[in-house]
Parts: sequence; C-alpha cells; structure tokens
Amino acid sequence: MDQTGIRAKISAMRRSYGEVGLEKLPADPFVAFEQWMVEAAANEIIVEANAMVLSTADGSGEITSRTVLLKDISQGGFTFFTNYSSRKAQAIAMNSQVTLLFPWYAMERQVIISGQADKISREESESYFATRPWSSQIGAWASAQSAPLSSREELEMRFKGASEKWPEGSVVPTPPHWGGFRVIPESIEFWQGRYSRLHDRIRYHRSHTKSDWDMQRYFP
Repeated sequence: MDQTGIRAKISAMRRSYGEVGLEKLPADPFVAFEQWMVEAAANEIIVEANAMVLSTADGSGEITSRTVLLKDISQGGFTFFTNYSSRKAQAIAMNSQVTLLFPWYAMERQVIISGQADKISREESESYFATRPWSSQIGAWASAQSAPLSSREELEMRFKGASEKWPEGSVVPTPPHWGGFRVIPESIEFWQGRYSRLHDRIRYHRSHTKSDWDMQRYFP
C-alpha cells in the first residue's frame, strides 16, 4: 500500500463505542480508580492493567512520554519505580508536575492523573526492590538507563558481570541510583467511551481544603 493509501486508511479508521455509561462514581476518586483497576485486571484482553503512560516536561519545556508500571496506591498517591539517573527522573528533578494516563482501550476507558511527583523514602524503595525477581534486580544494576549504549553486547556483558557478582539466590542490594516516585494527584479524570462520540468525562479536583475532592462532569 502506498503512502496515499495509508493516509486514507488512517483517516477512515473509526469505531462505534458501546452503551456502557458513567452515570455515577464514588465521592473518593481513589475508590473509583481501584474499582476500575480491578475490572481492568480481570479483562483478559488487557495485557498489563497497571501499565501507565508517564509524561514529563523538563526545565526547557520539552515534553516526553513513556510507559511505566504502577506498583502501589498508598499515602494519597500513585507509585512507580525507575533509575534516578534516567531521562524521566532528570525531568522530574527540574519540573515535578507530571501526568499519568491509563489507556484501557479494550474497555473503552481511560484515566488521566495530573499531580506532583516526589521521591519516596529509601526504606520504601529497598522494601519493594527486595520483592523483585532476581533477574530484574540484576537488570537494575546492569542498565545505566537513558545513557548512550555502544551495542547490545555491552548491555549483555554488564548483566553478566552483575549476575556473577550476585549469583541467583544471593541477596542483591538496591542500587543507590534506583528508587520510587509517588505522584500526589491534583486532578483525576475518568473517561468512558459512549455512542455518537457523546463520551462521559468526570474529573475530580482537589478542593481548597486539600482533604476533599470536587467532582465535575465535562463535555467530551
């Protein structure tokens, strides 16, 4: 298919969304999110329900996005883990405002979370690192995430070196450059696809007291 044909095919792509409505949600957005997460995790078509697109903006305003995994919902926030030397972590150090997007396409749903990302305690990071599979622990030592890599062989050799230093079955220490971020939300938006593009959008905003949430429905 030539380029013109591809463009025409993309332009014609559309589908009719279902009849499932979003008439009412709990007053607490975390309760609503946990309900949707349970349903997404039970959906066999969704590969990783906890996969989310993290978008950051650095000091110059350059926006980048990548997929990370949600690993905890606690202390009023959403936690993920990464290399603190990575591009995402460097951007957060310059601008802590981020967004998280859960694209549950198979359920005609998405959730967008906007808020501030802060490092969690070292104790929390070490506690989670200890639960990771051995190969993932070794991978955290082997990868200088976001740094230039000369070849695949270099990465494999770094993994081999770390695996020889900490053989399978041994205790692998948490790298000093590795840990978690917790995103404390200022807004959480729930989107449900509906017929005729009359989608449902309900957004929770932090109230002035910061302890409660205001809920508002928006045009799709």
